[in-house]
Amino acid sequence: MILIDIDKATYRKHLNVVIVSFVLGFALLSLLFGQLLISQFSSGIEGESHFRFNLIGVVIGLAISSFVLSHMRKHEYFKEIYYVWQLKQLQNAIYRKVAKIKPKALAGDIDALQVMDFYYRSLAQVYELDNNTLTMNELVKNHQIIKDKAQEYHINLEQTRFDKAVLSKF
Repeated sequence: MILIDIDKATYRKHLNVVIVSFVLGFALLSLLFGQLLISQFSSGIEGESHFRFNLIGVVIGLAISSFVLSHMRKHEYFKEIYYVWQLKQLQNAIYRKVAKIKPKALAGDIDALQVMDFYYRSLAQVYELDNNTLTMNELVKNHQIIKDKAQEYHINLEQTRFDKAVLSKF
């Protein structure tokens, strides 16, 4: 994966539109299918619970909304959102192995240093995009430790592409 520059305003605008559209579409579809199921299959007895019909309507609404969203993710409008989503998945994969990677990075392992460098650079980008700057100072400090270790071992961290396969080493 390559870290790309994203316009924060465009990302936030598109993300907000997608979230609101998904929620509204999901709610409307859930209500629509719930009411259709009630009108078609309810016995009409006063006081009868329609919970199961409403639940089925919610499940159908969620399935349709998710299907539409998954098929639209490759659309140009979703470019920034899909990129950040993929980046967060990769960060999660790295995070699950950080306890093994970080000590090796501090010992000078080139792959570990590159993984940690990518991890910290990607976290900084996502934190900026999501306005999550509370922990940015800690992140910058940890990233500087990795940069210093790389410099100490004369390792160039100027990578343009990160390959997830390198995580299998840890």
